[in-house]
Amino acid sequence: MTLPARDRLLVIGAVVVPLLAWAFVIRALAGAFDPGALTLGRLAVAAVVLGGVQLARGGWVRPTRREWLLLAAFGLSWFLIYNLALNAAEHELDAGTAALLVNVAPLIVALVAGTLLGEGFPRWLMVGALVAFGGVALIGAATATGALSVTGVLLALAAVTYAIAVLLQKPLLRRLPGLQMTFIGVAIGTVGSLPWAGPLVAQVGAASAAEIAGVVYLGVVPTAIAFLAWAYALGRMPAGRLITTTYLVPVLATAAAWPLLGEVPPPLALIGGLVCLVGVALTRLPDRALSRRPAPAATAAPRR
Repeated sequence: MTLPARDRLLVIGAVVVPLLAWAFVIRALAGAFDPGALTLGRLAVAAVVLGGVQLARGGWVRPTRREWLLLAAFGLSWFLIYNLALNAAEHELDAGTAALLVNVAPLIVALVAGTLLGEGFPRWLMVGALVAFGGVALIGAATATGALSVTGVLLALAAVTYAIAVLLQKPLLRRLPGLQMTFIGVAIGTVGSLPWAGPLVAQVGAASAAEIAGVVYLGVVPTAIAFLAWAYALGRMPAGRLITTTYLVPVLATAAAWPLLGEVPPPLALIGGLVCLVGVALTRLPDRALSRRPAPAATAAPRR
């Protein structure tokens, strides 16, 4: 189904917002907050923001028992496990290696969505995803510092739980509003991270104003706003096509690390970034072979 021009612009904006927001360099806060405290801090902020918006807007849709189970799995996998894994991986690994391991997830989503969600396997989506992953591999190779450990690898690989979350999120959006679904998921993740309340209080007391502001920013922009925008886009486009755009996040994160952390990207990382851009562009190409198939069936349909 072709969307009106205004809706297409809104979807494009909803795709761009999380890409820019998720490029935030978590390692800038690694010295002040441990993974659990940082997870609870950002989720608590996001829960307050999303809860306020939900109260202001209303429009609550009562989830079914099955939807509550999916919401619980969605909230725990993406907002709790993924955040804990990513934050811990940023402590254990360099950014390039972590990005390489985490970005196995878009390939998983594209493949599983093609089967379970009936999205099929568009040729250019598959080709572009592989090319973009190759670009991430180049960025990883260029920015790797040798800070690699078994624990770090396991933590980064655990971050592919966000692939599971996307596959759970897509069917939920068929009936539940994106705001409500995101708020419930964040609230579940917040409750799950309450065991780190003590460390969070202690670390907030020792943190600088800039570091505390960084946690608030993580809660408001990369969590509340970005996930709302993501839900809006996911409700209006195939999961496989949307998630392949996240291959741009390592490119943006590498660029953001330059002014924030003083890390000048090496030439190979710049090449990898260009390859990522090419790969994502390839995923946008129409699959002509698939687009021509329905026409003969329509003309050959019997008239009664």
